Amino acid sequence: MFDTIFREYDIRGIYEKDLNEISVKAIGYCLAREMSKRGVKKLSVGYDARLSAKPLFNYLVSGLNAANLDVFDIGMLPTPVGYFSVFTDIFDANIMITGSHNPKDYNGFKITIGKDSFFGADIQNLCKSVNEFIASKQNITDDFRATKFDVLSKYVAFYESEFAHLKGLKTKFICDCANGVAGITLEPIIKALSLNATVLYPDPDGEFPHHHPDPSEEKNLADLKNALQGDFAIGFGFDGDADRIAVLTKKRSIKGDDLAYLYAKNMQNPRVLGEVKCSQNMYDEIDKIGKSFMGKTGHSNIKKAMKELNIDMAAEVSGHIFFKERFFGFDDAVYAMIRVLELVGKGFDLDAELDKLPVLYSTDEIKIEASEESKFKIIEKLKNELNSPKNELPAIQDIIDIDGVRIKFDGGWALVRASNTTPVLVTRFEAKTPEIRDLLQEKIVNLVEKIRQSL
Repeated sequence: MFDTIFREYDIRGIYEKDLNEISVKAIGYCLAREMSKRGVKKLSVGYDARLSAKPLFNYLVSGLNAANLDVFDIGMLPTPVGYFSVFTDIFDANIMITGSHNPKDYNGFKITIGKDSFFGADIQNLCKSVNEFIASKQNITDDFRATKFDVLSKYVAFYESEFAHLKGLKTKFICDCANGVAGITLEPIIKALSLNATVLYPDPDGEFPHHHPDPSEEKNLADLKNALQGDFAIGFGFDGDADRIAVLTKKRSIKGDDLAYLYAKNMQNPRVLGEVKCSQNMYDEIDKIGKSFMGKTGHSNIKKAMKELNIDMAAEVSGHIFFKERFFGFDDAVYAMIRVLELVGKGFDLDAELDKLPVLYSTDEIKIEASEESKFKIIEKLKNELNSPKNELPAIQDIIDIDGVRIKFDGGWALVRASNTTPVLVTRFEAKTPEIRDLLQEKIVNLVEKIRQSL
């Protein structure tokens, strides 16, 4: 049984232990049968820099071929280029083999069918089909046939056309690709637009020799921070598959929710979707110039809500930015970078704009270890505790439970949600004073720990 690799919005696990010849061939075969039912004729498959990419590609393609899909190999590329191959109607579906920001022994699959993410109930139904197929002991022979296809050139040409007005921008900036796959698209786009950029660690290397490709962790931004002490105006960091961005000025690291506010100021009547971790400032300030919405974390959840709510742009605190305005509605860190450069080119002073916001004190994401089996049980018990008069918390004004629990208190809020990708609970706290923030953090973390130990 391989149940634990089938997550809420993708498939993810440890190479050889979870993702191996048996499981991945079965995933390819069962997924191809489902795609065929949905009218898929042509499928693109790409992968990131993980050392396990090639064997997993071969296992997956063998399963896909066993079900007679027409498979195209788009090569090593950022995940957003895989999305691009579908959203521009070149292919009917896409699978990206990627471990994103997870440890280097992880890998997984992000699946798009007909411009929609394949997630939630669809992934759980696939899990059932895969387990049934494996139990049947059917054998899938090696069959690595896949037609090579160059989608990178079309992707770069899009930027050269859409952002011709940025050609020759003088702003000096620096990018850290962390030996993921961002450099594969960044370098030709920088060249095509004659941008004044320095690129660190552009060569893909699944050992990630300089630092781990997760720009949401401060320790992974050290090289950018050092560079910004010099004459660079701005810095950009990318995760392993280039769908998540970090933006740094000489003064601050700009989180995804603050980025959303900055982008919105350059849009007409923006409709912006945030997730449950986003600052209250983002919602309040965007409501002054447009309309904000709060939704679930996760790229698949966000893409679905964007379509349902006619959203122009969506953002996660972690740096996933989704543009529908002038783009296709998926998260692409390179595109997000170019839109920041566009703001700078128009004369926006990013720090000055953010300095105008009301002062709030927030934590970064604080993660609490919890097993895959316990993390959702903890959330349910926490919901019950919040309704108990004996919970020893400050007076609760509101509880939003669309994704974990976001608890609003007088002067601040707290969030506890179960990660859909790793065995942790994710918490975040924000308040009008550091004292209120720290009090909320202490009370909530203690309560969660008490519940965790009781299971």
